[in-house]
Amino acid sequence: MVVCICNAIREKDLRAAAQKGASTPSSAYAQMGCKARCGQCVSFARQIIRSETATA
Repeated sequence: MVVCICNAIREKDLRAAAQKGASTPSSAYAQMGCKARCGQCVSFARQIIRSETATA
């Protein structure tokens, strides 16, 4: 599923970033070489990162 349309970031990309240590959407996006643009994805990205770190 696409989480961030502006940067074409998928859920699996966010989960991978969280596994590599990203704890916030900003740090996850930075790992991918971008940043949130419109901000609509930030709350959903935060949920995905939290769920990934809770199961790790």
